[in-house]
Amino acid sequence: MRPQRNARATSLMSDLSSFPITRRWPAQHPDRIQLYSLPTPNGVKVSIMLEETGLPYEPHTIDFGKDDQKTPEFLSLNPNGKIPAIIDPDGPGGRPLGLFESGAILQYLAEKTGKFLPGDPARRWQTLQWVHFQMGGIGPMFGQLGFFHKFAGREYEDKRPLQRYVAESRRLLGVLDARLDGRQWIMDGDYTIADIASLGWVRNLIGFYGARELVAFDELKHVPAWLERGLARPAVQRGLEIPKRP
Repeated sequence: MRPQRNARATSLMSDLSSFPITRRWPAQHPDRIQLYSLPTPNGVKVSIMLEETGLPYEPHTIDFGKDDQKTPEFLSLNPNGKIPAIIDPDGPGGRPLGLFESGAILQYLAEKTGKFLPGDPARRWQTLQWVHFQMGGIGPMFGQLGFFHKFAGREYEDKRPLQRYVAESRRLLGVLDARLDGRQWIMDGDYTIADIASLGWVRNLIGFYGARELVAFDELKHVPAWLERGLARPAVQRGLEIPKRP
């Protein structure tokens, strides 16, 4: 059982006034984790994780249409101007902690709760390597494919960039497909932050980006069933819609 905090410790935990971002997005529940995000493939990693762990949190919508991510208040929490970002009022030592980068937040929440990251040292590192596989490969490559297939890049006469990112996305899906051969989840029978990191990106690739045929998704043997299993989880379904879009 977690020891009860004294009044001073509780006050320190709930005092978020040192974070300028709370002036623009005030905390109605300062004792909860503050989530600053949008339901994008990177954003939903954290909302899904929060839903899966059951940690109390308060979501704040960062409106890209209004350039919220470029405001001084948001940049004070994430100088890179990207979502998601969080403030945990009950961070290490009971003091508030601000964090950005979705992979770092996933690992932090997993270690905070003892959930979705194996305790065995070898399996822990193996899980983290697949999180970094998403961060360094799936996210950037799928994102570039989306730009050149769905957004402004589709107007470019030179189709070589699109072809490059289609080929690389197909290769990465092949790596994931091979990993899932004989496995329910990336880490065998354990659903972990490795799955949470990639589910939203694969869903977005074949859905919002409309690249299902481009990457020959239906030719994969294992990824489609893995995606279906992941999307069937109630916490995933909730997390995919948080925060509400503007």
